[in-house]
Amino acid sequence: MTEVSTVDGLIDAVSWNDGGLVPAIAQDYKSGRVLMMAWMNRESLQLTASEGRAVYWSRSRGKLWRKGESSGHEQVIREIRLDCDGDTVLLIVEQRGGIACHTGRTSCFYRVLDGDRWQVNQPVIKNPDDIYE
Repeated sequence: MTEVSTVDGLIDAVSWNDGGLVPAIAQDYKSGRVLMMAWMNRESLQLTASEGRAVYWSRSRGKLWRKGESSGHEQVIREIRLDCDGDTVLLIVEQRGGIACHTGRTSCFYRVLDGDRWQVNQPVIKNPDDIYE
């Protein structure tokens, strides 16, 4: 196993896309369930590693966002992994509050293809209007 001993080394090992971003997948450390996918830039990955909680880059808002800053459903980092090509980050997280999706569900991946239709396979745990007042 190759060691990277600095945060700069961690950042330099990533193959950033043309926009300076990398996809980051959040996975629950207990269940292994994929919770969500978001984007990270250099600063958000650096902050995630140093703060121990997930910090992402919002393409639509053009700014950093800390998961849970408005909902309280933060992601505490248990482990950060980089795939073999260096172009995808995997965050093993403790999902506080059990809700990762802005729709109020456990996971953003709540639709399953059934034949030619998408079927919802997760209930809303909490109404988004109650989360984001």
